[in-house]
Amino acid sequence: MFEIVLYEPEIPPNTGNVMRLAANTGCSLRLIRPLGFSLSDKQLERAGMDYRGGIDYTLHDDWERCLATLAARRIFTVTTRGARRHDQLRYQAGDAFVFGPETRGLPSHILAQSAAQIRLPMLPDSRSLNLANAVAVVIYEAWRQIDFAGGT
Repeated sequence: MFEIVLYEPEIPPNTGNVMRLAANTGCSLRLIRPLGFSLSDKQLERAGMDYRGGIDYTLHDDWERCLATLAARRIFTVTTRGARRHDQLRYQAGDAFVFGPETRGLPSHILAQSAAQIRLPMLPDSRSLNLANAVAVVIYEAWRQIDFAGGT
C-alpha cells in the first residue's frame, strides 16, 4: 500500500485521525520527531480510537533516517505551494506521501527531495486544509487510482 509520513506533527487529534485512516486503508505511517505531543496523549488516543495498536507505524528521530528507509519508493511532498494538483499524477502502490507540521509546512530541503510537490485545490484566499483531511484526500485519490486494491 502507501506510506504516510508526518514530519514533526504538532496536534494530537490530527495524528490520531491519520492513525485511524492508516488502519482503514492499509497504509503504513511514519512519524518524524520531534512530535508536538506524547504518544500516550488522551486526545491522540481518542481520535485514533482502538486502531492505534493495529497499524503499522514507525517513529523516526529525524528526516534523514526516515528517508533512508524510503530509498526505493517514490516520494511526494504535499504543500500548498505544490506545482501539480494531487489528481494530476499517477500513483502506484508503495508511494510515500510526506506532510508537514500544521503550523509551518515542510522545510525546503525536504521539498527538494521529492519526485513531485503536490497540492490540493482550494479557493484563492484559503491558507491551508486540516492535516488529517489533507492526508485523507491524497490517500483516497492514490488508492482510487489502484482500484482500491485490498479494499472491499
